[in-house]
Amino acid sequence: MKSFDALLELAKRKSDFDQDNAWFKGSSTYLDAIKKEVDEVIEEIPKSRTNYLEDELADVLWNTLNALMALEQEAGISANNVLERACQKYEQRMTGIEAGVNWDDIKNEQKQALAAEHQVNILVNPK
Repeated sequence: MKSFDALLELAKRKSDFDQDNAWFKGSSTYLDAIKKEVDEVIEEIPKSRTNYLEDELADVLWNTLNALMALEQEAGISANNVLERACQKYEQRMTGIEAGVNWDDIKNEQKQALAAEHQVNILVNPK
């Protein structure tokens, strides 16, 4: 998706710019904004104004990407890893539900795999 890649690049540029601004409070800047933007999406839905709804959803996406960039700096996460995890997680869920697997069973299996991965990470990288 060219548009998504372009938006991600803009968020990376903004991340560099934000570091030198007094108003920037790290990831909480964007996490708080996401909450507000989701409320605006909810308010917009019954108004049946597609262009406004798309604009509010764009704000949610933008702030989510900016939160990812900030959390790369703060928590050492990788935005690319987040995107890969999302693809893997939801591919597994969709494949499962399309095959008739119970939603709760899929989520439980994923939680167990995540916990096992965490345990391996602790063993490999003890703090």
